[in-house]
Amino acid sequence: MKTYMANQNNIERKWYVIDGEGIPFGRLASQVAYILRGKNKPIFTPNVDTGDYVIIINSDKVVLTGKKLTQKYFKTYSGYQSGLKETQFKKMMEEKSDVALLRAIKGMLPKNALGRKMVKKVKIYKGVEHPHDAQHPELITIKGGRK
Repeated sequence: MKTYMANQNNIERKWYVIDGEGIPFGRLASQVAYILRGKNKPIFTPNVDTGDYVIIINSDKVVLTGKKLTQKYFKTYSGYQSGLKETQFKKMMEEKSDVALLRAIKGMLPKNALGRKMVKKVKIYKGVEHPHDAQHPELITIKGGRK
């Protein structure tokens, strides 16, 4: 039996919209990474970008369970002595919720050129409006959200 290997010529990409309102942060990030990677398709090939485009709306209304808003920190290091900067997750979600979600999704993708190509296919918006109506995206609901 032959193993199927996808190539760029026979990949059909779809556009999906996910409403982040009431959905747990990590669950949303993992489902988006799953779609970006292409694991939801039968033609999934690990060394080829077979994933679809994902539009996330209402990224500022994503919820965190437990005490993560106050206990979780984003850390960045400049490389210099005492160059560590910590930002509390609560502040990050208020000011830059789209960046916080993008960092979580990026951390779940491969750490190579293929992962950098995949992360360009996610579009994150704080409000309900998005400029991708021409692509006719279909709505996906993620289970586990509180409404």
